[in-house]
Amino acid sequence: MTDVLMQVRDLDMHFPGASKGRKAANPVRAVDKVSFDVHRGESFGIVGESGSGKTTLGRCLMQILSPTGGSVRFNPRGKPGVEMTEADAAALRAIWRDIRMVFQDPQSSLNPRLRVIDLIGQSLRQSEGLKGQALADRVSELLLQVGLRPEFLQRYPNAFSGGQRQRLGIARALATRPELVIADEAVSALDVSIQAQTLNLLMDLQEQFDLTYVFIAHDLAVVEHFCDRIAVMYRGRIVELARTEELFRAPRHPYTRALLASVPVPDPRVRRKTETVERVVEGDGQTAGCNFAPRCPHATDLCRSTPPGLRQIAGADVYCHFAGTE
Repeated sequence: MTDVLMQVRDLDMHFPGASKGRKAANPVRAVDKVSFDVHRGESFGIVGESGSGKTTLGRCLMQILSPTGGSVRFNPRGKPGVEMTEADAAALRAIWRDIRMVFQDPQSSLNPRLRVIDLIGQSLRQSEGLKGQALADRVSELLLQVGLRPEFLQRYPNAFSGGQRQRLGIARALATRPELVIADEAVSALDVSIQAQTLNLLMDLQEQFDLTYVFIAHDLAVVEHFCDRIAVMYRGRIVELARTEELFRAPRHPYTRALLASVPVPDPRVRRKTETVERVVEGDGQTAGCNFAPRCPHATDLCRSTPPGLRQIAGADVYCHFAGTE
């Protein structure tokens, strides 16, 4: 678990802002100076509310979007490490055999005009030159591994349920035997019972194929069940990164505490106990300092003027001026 598969340093993804008249708008900092390591064999979670930048971050890790700045270094097993932000199109195609992605909506990510054998077999034709019966056998094997029947080879995506389509997306991701799978809200579009089945499938496949996951989600219950470590994002920045059990036991950042307090608790006795947990104040807008300062009930002039540096507290990385001083 100490072997770093992917190293991300000071990653930026800025988009041009919408201009208002003659005044140029400030850029949108969708990802802003993000740094973390993904260890081989782990499930690394990225959580945050809508607009926090987590999906943009996932696409930058894949180089679907070219970052504005920073570094993404990938260290595949038995191959030289590569700086992905400097790789050309041919190098990225080779890297993408080892890094695959499962998208949020299987309805839109699967081409409705292609049969299952073509959806899953495209990458096998290109990477391994498989065709004919050899291709059909390999795709059938992949279908079995994700809990689908080989006789589905000639069907089109619209013949499947949402959960089955997501299994097709997982089979497609596994086709090239990758080391790293980036799952972007991979279960959020599914019913709760299907979510559980899909998560169990992903965990079984991780053990079977020695996979590493970057798991992007907004559902805290899902990441608590699935992930080894979790990075919490707010407005393009990571505000806290810790092991899952430590994050849920003792959240250090005010935003993390507020996020956990927002999760419904079915036991009224427990709910009463959480009423004293962090609550955010009304506020919005950008500051020169901490992004959360306009909504933080503890914000000071220092918070509004100076970006917080990294504080390491009990094994957690926290970006807050006052974390650990309570």
